[in-house]
Formats: sequence, C-alpha cells, structure tokens
Amino acid sequence: MALQFQQVALIGKHPTAQGGTPPAMLHGIAQTLQAQGCTVTLDAVTAENSGVKDWAYEDLSGIGQKCDLAVVVGGDGTMLAAARTLAHYGTPLIGINQGRLGFITDIALDDYAPVLQAMLHGDYVEHQRCLIAAQVERAGEVIMEATAMNDVVVNRGSSAGLVELRVEIDGHFVANHRADGLIVATPTGSTAYALSAGGPILHPGLGGFVMVPISLHNLSNRPIALPDSVRISIEIVAAKEVTANFDMQSIKHLQPGDRILIQRAQKSARMLHPRGWSYYDTLRHKLHWNEHN
Repeated sequence: MALQFQQVALIGKHPTAQGGTPPAMLHGIAQTLQAQGCTVTLDAVTAENSGVKDWAYEDLSGIGQKCDLAVVVGGDGTMLAAARTLAHYGTPLIGINQGRLGFITDIALDDYAPVLQAMLHGDYVEHQRCLIAAQVERAGEVIMEATAMNDVVVNRGSSAGLVELRVEIDGHFVANHRADGLIVATPTGSTAYALSAGGPILHPGLGGFVMVPISLHNLSNRPIALPDSVRISIEIVAAKEVTANFDMQSIKHLQPGDRILIQRAQKSARMLHPRGWSYYDTLRHKLHWNEHN
C-alpha cells in the first residue's frame, strides 16, 4: 500500500519530574519515519527541550498548517496538549506511549517501529474525539477562553470549605451543588478525574458529556450523562476560593457571579489507531479488569 502521509510532525513529552522524551528515542522514531519516505518536522518545544536540531521544527500552529500527520510520544497529557491545537487544522494524531497509563497513546514504545510503518501506509482505524469549548465570564465580559479534550473541573482550590455552584443546562435551572467541585467530561475524559469521582465510562463513539459532582454534600445528586448538543452554565454562588481547570489550563480566584460556559467545540480531534485496536481491550488492560489478586 502506498505511503499515506508525506509531511509528518514528531512531538515529544516535555520535561517533568519523570523526564522528557530522550533524544535517542526522538532520533529513532524520526529515522523510522524517514526510512518510510516521510519528511520529518519536530515540534519546536520538543527540539528546544531535547537539543535535537537535526530536522526542521515548527510550533504547533505551524505543524497544523504544514503537516498531514503528527506522531506524539509521551503520555495522555502530551497528547491532550497537541490535540487541542491540532484539532483546529484537522491534523490526525498517532500516539506512542512513553507514559504510565496511556488511554489515548496506545502504541507500546517497545514495538512502535513495525506498527508505525504499517499505519503510515494506511493500515489504521480512525476515531473522532470531541472537545469542549469553554468560556469564563465575569460581569458579562469573557475573561478566559479554553478548549479541553478531557474535562472542565471547577473546584475549591486549596481552601477547606465547600463551593456552591448553580448549574443550568440550555437555560434551565438544574441544581445548586454544594460540594468540593464539579466535573464536566467528554467521553475521552470519562476515564480520567470523572472516573475517580464515581462517574461512568462513556464510549468515545457516544455524542455526550458526563457531569460528575466531587464529594457532594447532598448525596441524592448523582452523575448525569448529557447529549453533547447542550450548553452548560456553572455559576459560582459562594466559596472561599474557586479554581477552574480546562485539561491543564487553569484560572484561579474565581468570584461569586462568575460563570463557566461549556459546549461542544466545532472541531474534533482525529485519532488514528493500529488496525485491530479495540477500546474494550484498552479498558481491560489499563484498568486491570479480569485480574486476580
């Protein structure tokens, strides 16, 4: 089968306490891409952090404009950061798992070469992952806009008290939640913080959100699955300190009267998986189902 992707970007994990993507690993993957006939472009931040300057490099916007595929090496956080920007350009993404859990970076690092070679020549399946478009309003003015692939989390920050949040859906009052916070997650994000807070797993093929309270004071309120056509408003009613997180993007010191407005983003992330990939296999492996202690 003919090569499907000519201009391929390579995006590595940024340095953390666990370390970034090693230069030797970047070299190996880039050389694998070149051996298949691809022109390689490095993510500019990856090139700067790793010191690898053997290939041309671009920022994420430049990659979206010039490349027809992005290979992301790292964990889910690395993929989330890349997908939020590249979704606007329709750039498909392949994930090689350098992290620990890796729900959306599904190619094992030990055997990436043959899998990647097959995918470059069209042996893959594609899934669309929806994103959240969010705004923070204060006194009628937008003070922050953000896109999230996993979730929006409104919580009490470092303070000890509960927050009170007024929730409306499509302009209809739903409830005042007194809790540690509230999560609105996409199907992709349903296996992240929302799962830890007791929410359900949503298959990524579903068009929906899940709204999950965090340590709710009133135990009669439960997680709810919603269609992704809705518009959700979360208003700060009372709290000592409130923070809103959009994946890894944060705004602190929200005030009573501030509103977080949430809806589905117009663009979706294009995720490519190896032929034979199964979401159920991912769940079984990552969540250790059917294992005996």
